[in-house]
Amino acid sequence: MEKVQLKDKEFRKFLAYEKEILPAIEKVAAQLNQDYKDKNPLFVVVLNGSFLFAADLIKRFNGACEVSFIKVKSYEGTSSTGAIKELLSIEEEIKDRYVLFVEDIVDTGNTLEYLINSVKVKNPASLKIITLLFKPEAYKKQMKVDYVGMEIENKFVVGFGLDYDGLGRNLKDIYVLN
Repeated sequence: MEKVQLKDKEFRKFLAYEKEILPAIEKVAAQLNQDYKDKNPLFVVVLNGSFLFAADLIKRFNGACEVSFIKVKSYEGTSSTGAIKELLSIEEEIKDRYVLFVEDIVDTGNTLEYLINSVKVKNPASLKIITLLFKPEAYKKQMKVDYVGMEIENKFVVGFGLDYDGLGRNLKDIYVLN
């Protein structure tokens, strides 16, 4: 599909799964396999948007690892509210663990800042951020995003886990607002 309609908005294809998304995932997985060989990291998947990216990424991790989930919400419609609500917390012990947050997209950095601040007080051995998409124009924080699949313009996107008011997560490709 070249275009999709979600509620009152039309989106056009922006990134194709086979051509752009999958190679970006494989690039990040190769870096993680090198950096976390023999370390048993804890992948913390940020729900809901990261589930498809995390599934493809973690399948490509060659070593021992564990997976946990955290659910936070900061978007209403097409923009961030600026307020972070934690809806599901990490249950695993984090002290002395290699914690890898798996994000679908980093834009303003508000969610990222919340996640880091909530976990670093629990004394992990290391704390790194992985994201499929990064919007450098929108990023307002000083924290390093450690693993980036792709940088994109500051535009609203849906598909491959990303949504517009709950719709579009199931799209294989990523679409941009027309």
